Amino acid sequence: MIASLALILLAQLLGEVLARGAGVPVPGPVIGMGLMFAFLLLRDSAGLGLSRFLPKPLTDGTLETTARGLLMNLSLLFVPAGVGVVGRLDLLRAQGAKLALVLIVSTALSLLVTVLVFRAVAARVERRRPDGEP
Repeated sequence: MIASLALILLAQLLGEVLARGAGVPVPGPVIGMGLMFAFLLLRDSAGLGLSRFLPKPLTDGTLETTARGLLMNLSLLFVPAGVGVVGRLDLLRAQGAKLALVLIVSTALSLLVTVLVFRAVAARVERRRPDGEP
């Protein structure tokens, strides 16, 4: 579990370093998530055989179990953000309408992009599937 958690935090740290170092307008944790995804693709690629060189906790499902445990307790990580919002109610009163508009537009755009990506992946999977399989 320690190796798995260390890898997750390392991916986030590398993402932050890349985001700040390159000055890209993408949050570091998003870049870290991409790095973790790339790691998982490389790890599970049969042609590379990378899994035989990695420590056992990164290949035996412990990484996935650790990530699932973090996701189950994700709501606890929003408590500091909620306290921060309550601490800045004056700013919320002054800019509340603008913040609400930005949240609504960004949520709608996120949903739209999610649908488009899902449809593209579904079409690609459908093209790869041999005839006759559901």
